[in-house]
Amino acid sequence: MATRRVAPITAAQMKAAQISKPGAGFQIVEREIPEPDAGQVRIKVQACGVCHSDVLTVEGLWPGIQYPRAPGHEVAGIIDEVGDGVSEWKKGQRAGVGWHGGQDNTCRECRRGDFRNCRNVKVCGINYDGGYQQYMVAPVEALVAIPESLSDTDAAPLLCAGITTYNALRHSGAFPGDLVAVQGIGGLGHLGIQFANKFGYKVAAIGRGSENATLAKKLGASVYIDSKSTNAAEALQKLGGAQVILATAPNSKAMSELIDGLGPNGKLMVVGATFDPIEVTPPQLIFGSRTIQGWAAGTPADSEDTLRFAELSGVRPMIETYPLEKAAEAYARMMSGNAQFRVVLTM
Repeated sequence: MATRRVAPITAAQMKAAQISKPGAGFQIVEREIPEPDAGQVRIKVQACGVCHSDVLTVEGLWPGIQYPRAPGHEVAGIIDEVGDGVSEWKKGQRAGVGWHGGQDNTCRECRRGDFRNCRNVKVCGINYDGGYQQYMVAPVEALVAIPESLSDTDAAPLLCAGITTYNALRHSGAFPGDLVAVQGIGGLGHLGIQFANKFGYKVAAIGRGSENATLAKKLGASVYIDSKSTNAAEALQKLGGAQVILATAPNSKAMSELIDGLGPNGKLMVVGATFDPIEVTPPQLIFGSRTIQGWAAGTPADSEDTLRFAELSGVRPMIETYPLEKAAEAYARMMSGNAQFRVVLTM
């Protein structure tokens, strides 16, 4: 009797854009579709934003990254498999993952409910593979529910750029009617202007060059200040002094020059990440009781607040889309600073 040869079972494959080692650039590779462990879900990625913070993975600037690694922390997709012990999330449910990719639940900050400042916080696309691939797995504590009326390409950038500006503004202490300035009209700034307008602030947008004025007004700014031709701090003082300046452009010199534009008890909220020092003298802070505060993204619950508010208010990112296969081109476009204004990979 003849024996029949049985073909070996092979795991299903997917495409991923990975970094094999720091500075090596992107490779488009075939990988096995991952299986979720207990407490995890698998997401079929529909869209993933390309964020400037992805440079941490691409160039190896974050300690302890294990390569190869697929970056991406602005993930929007559909749950297509759940691991053991997962009951609150279902197959077919829309879900995303932002910068906050999980916490240890044991450190002092976690025990006090301050998950955003977990001592051992996990970052999607850094501590584990992110959304530059067709499927990814994530722990349930990192998941964000996506409203049905938001498209995947709109939702993805809101999970980093959106939550960062929304969360910083709502914790800034400014009240409706206060003068709030947004420095920079880029990937973060164009969302910050929209959120500030919808919060009821008088919004002063600060950019370089008169060509940004029309867009700034369209996004919701009451005033446009061209820092190229005007002393922006003096212009803010003529308006009464800013209660809050949301610093979104990663330019420490520009941030330093704005401190004198703060009104009494004013606050410089820093969300634009750069490694150069902000320069300030003690009298600038002492007289007027001014403060400087940094802000980083937020928890998945904060992300859901951001998405719901965007859904209700009509705040949307301006995006350029690229297919996953062109991840290198999309990343270069983002790094050029010429994108209008968020770059999103689609699967």
